[in-house]
Amino acid sequence: MRPYRLACFLILSGGLCYGQNLSSMDTATGPTSEPKKPISFDLSSIDKTADPCTNFYQYACGNWMKNNPIPSDQVRWSRFNELADRNNYLLYAELKSAADAPKTPLQKKYGDYFAACMNVELADKLGAKPIEAELGVIDKLASTKQIAALNLELEHRFGDGQLLDLGVQQDQKDSSQQILGTGQGGLTLPDRDYYLTDDERSKTIREQYVEHVTKMFVLLGDTRDQAAKEAADVMRIETALATGSMPRVDLRDPAKRYHIMTIAEVTALSPDYNWKQFLDGIGVGKASTLNVASPGYVKAVNAELEAENTAAFKSYFRWHTLHGAAPYLAKPFDEENFAFFNKTLQGQKEEQPRWKRCTRLTDAALGEAVGQDWVKQYFPPEAKANMEKLIAALEKALGEDIQNLDWMSDATKKEAEAKLGTITQKIGYPENWRNYSTLVVKRDDLIGNLEQNSIFETKRMFAKLGKPVDAKEWGMTPPTVNAYYNPPQNNINFPAGILQPPFYANNLDPAVNFGGIGVVIGHEMTHGFDDQGSKYDLHGNVRTWFTPDDLTNFQAKTGCIADEYSGFKVAEGQNLNGKLTLGENTADNGGLRIAFQALQETLTTSPSTALAGYVSGQKDGYTPAQRFFIGFGQVWCQNQTEQNARVLAKTDPHSSGEWRTNGSVQNFDEFGKAFGCKVGQPMMPATSCRVW
Repeated sequence: MRPYRLACFLILSGGLCYGQNLSSMDTATGPTSEPKKPISFDLSSIDKTADPCTNFYQYACGNWMKNNPIPSDQVRWSRFNELADRNNYLLYAELKSAADAPKTPLQKKYGDYFAACMNVELADKLGAKPIEAELGVIDKLASTKQIAALNLELEHRFGDGQLLDLGVQQDQKDSSQQILGTGQGGLTLPDRDYYLTDDERSKTIREQYVEHVTKMFVLLGDTRDQAAKEAADVMRIETALATGSMPRVDLRDPAKRYHIMTIAEVTALSPDYNWKQFLDGIGVGKASTLNVASPGYVKAVNAELEAENTAAFKSYFRWHTLHGAAPYLAKPFDEENFAFFNKTLQGQKEEQPRWKRCTRLTDAALGEAVGQDWVKQYFPPEAKANMEKLIAALEKALGEDIQNLDWMSDATKKEAEAKLGTITQKIGYPENWRNYSTLVVKRDDLIGNLEQNSIFETKRMFAKLGKPVDAKEWGMTPPTVNAYYNPPQNNINFPAGILQPPFYANNLDPAVNFGGIGVVIGHEMTHGFDDQGSKYDLHGNVRTWFTPDDLTNFQAKTGCIADEYSGFKVAEGQNLNGKLTLGENTADNGGLRIAFQALQETLTTSPSTALAGYVSGQKDGYTPAQRFFIGFGQVWCQNQTEQNARVLAKTDPHSSGEWRTNGSVQNFDEFGKAFGCKVGQPMMPATSCRVW
């Protein structure tokens, strides 16, 4: 089963992603204290022994990093984590209250979901029993020709479609339409490269992974020899699927993941998978076409169906069922799952407390139920009104930025301005809350709740097929500390969770707010014009709207960013992948520039408000420009394990905090001016990269 299914099929932005009383039900205790509220512009975090012109990140965050070591239950600790941890605590308090004494039917539903997750005693008592029914279905597989039928039954009964799955997405050539699509998956390790790279570290991880799978099968009751054979089956099949999978960098290109095929063509691509049976069974048999995002993966699946025996596929399906449920089963399964995926792969020392995991799990499943009560307490109306003003200021700044670009012709500027003018925004929480009335939740059945949630989301997703796109739907829950831009809908989205310190506070001077949430807003707007977003027009359709010469100029400028960030080291022998992180880096650079421009406009038009609390042009010893950049830099303060840095370098489209800060300021000469840097110093190089 899936812990939850994403609310939207694809978000390209990045922002860019668990009846008894809780106090006595088990050994899963709650938090001992309330996490501190993060501080915006923290003077104590500044390392004044560092030279801001040499390493601004160290200057802005040095003392924060020194005073905030990575907690033992984390692999990365950042300002984002600080806020997310506090939001999670506030959400926990709400969930615990609902579990103990619900006041509404909706509170009872999410309270029961949370209580089921917290019931460790029951989980330990049941062992692997919660997944026995699904394993029994898999055990009946008699031929690889029956895998479509097996997949169908797993989807219907357990919400656990495997190997090949379907989703509903906006048609990138006609964004008014919602179509069927199938992507790639089927792997357990974080990325295809973990299976295919031949360096010693990758080989060691693969060996450790096979040993982990073996141990998990032994816990399930298999003999060591049998488990080892099953683990070898799993590794062999997953490696073959990895070979056919598209690299993450290629997946960033809309053209490379858009292949509309008739059902006959898809069947010809993978004749050993009974597509007609699967489509009919899932309820979309009338569909004549679907988008095959990764034809190579579909072909790889078919090749395995031809090459592998039925027993090997039983091992594969059993493994994915066991792996998906492991964190929610008895303690031995949970601990072994943690030992490999968190400790070995990521460097995490201790597992997070159950209450934290259950809070996040409940938010993922019923976020718009829990969120209705959460925003009433933690997101006042004035916060939304202030965000609207900030967004308007950033829109104006980006419009001026477009007008002043020396590399873009008037024809392309006109297209860019039209797209900017049609960007819509969602702030805080949904206008229309999701209806969970048909979702079945039981207080004593965590795995069953996960399955029912997946089934609920699957039905909700397929109900969209052939219907108008709901541009008001959210892809993140209200308490989430994140934001995103949605290219097919051309909108920017800011959950209530991020609209708090250190990103934003009503009582702060505009310099700090523009350096925090202002840059976040600018970042999401710029996503509409990065190397991915720029391929979509104002209607959300993939269309080239640059003139040929402007497109050449644009590609040269994004190439500069990609090459620059590929030179940034995150661990010994491990640099960032500038092509993977190109969209986020472009948005970071553009967001910083236009937020600073919006601040300058505010200082000019409303000086009395903007400079309130300043004495002789300074506050806390810093000018507005300096406070802007420090506020920006401190948003990205972080510490992380070396293992986590290596994993994210391969899988995360975002750069690490150090390079989100230094990479951006060294490309913006206003930073050097603000701190009196000299041309040639690291943070003010003689040549730099700029797109927007």
